[in-house]
Amino acid sequence: MRMFREFARDRRVLLSLIANDLRARYLTNYLGVLWVFIQPVATTVILWFVFQFGFKAAAQNDFPFVLWLVCGLVPWFFIVEALNSGCSSVKENSFLVKKIVFRVSLLPLVKLGSALMVHIFFVCILILLFLVYGYTPTIYWFQVIYYIVCLFALLLAIAWITSSVVIFFPDLSQLVSMAVQFGFWLTPVFWDINAMQSRAVKYLQFNPFSYVVEGFRDSLIRGVWFWDRLEQTIVFWIVLTVLILVGLRTFKKLRPHFADIL
Repeated sequence: MRMFREFARDRRVLLSLIANDLRARYLTNYLGVLWVFIQPVATTVILWFVFQFGFKAAAQNDFPFVLWLVCGLVPWFFIVEALNSGCSSVKENSFLVKKIVFRVSLLPLVKLGSALMVHIFFVCILILLFLVYGYTPTIYWFQVIYYIVCLFALLLAIAWITSSVVIFFPDLSQLVSMAVQFGFWLTPVFWDINAMQSRAVKYLQFNPFSYVVEGFRDSLIRGVWFWDRLEQTIVFWIVLTVLILVGLRTFKKLRPHFADIL
């Protein structure tokens, strides 16, 4: 709780660092902020074309396939960006680590905050797509906020672990990239978990990333509250709580040695 109070006290510094990170990543390029969505949009179009016209993917319960697909891709783009940037957040800012007055625990928050800004932009685009297709907003749509909070907390806990361990074990960044590739296929981004008959489905449902991806579809498509999936919700929060405790403990334990290694 003390760490979270410190985050609240340093919120102005945090917001300033997030703004600087966004400017450094995008505004220095010729296309500037367009790079925020060029790659995600290109990926979405390719996957939609392959599965819509190549594999002849049918509408999901009479729902347009492209909307069903984008509902899974929007949170997944956030997951990929946050996992990769969160892992390198401390290492990339070694000059700040060596400053005694700087709170190093803010660095993972900076990267995740920057990724969150982009994610919110894509959520707005997603909602706009639903409106263009003629779907009217419902009260379930507000539940997306809950799943964004869940996902941000989960990614922050993971970032605290990876950003501190990677300093002592550089190969971890490659392992994280590999895990992201496996995670794409193990998370129901473009396949329907409810249509599978395998026993493995029972375990895939408890994947914390699956909980969020399916939560987006529950909110925008199916109209299902998160408490209606009580078992998955309980498991998610147990996993999240454990990861937060482990993440905070790991970061606090390794923090005094960062400057020596960097």
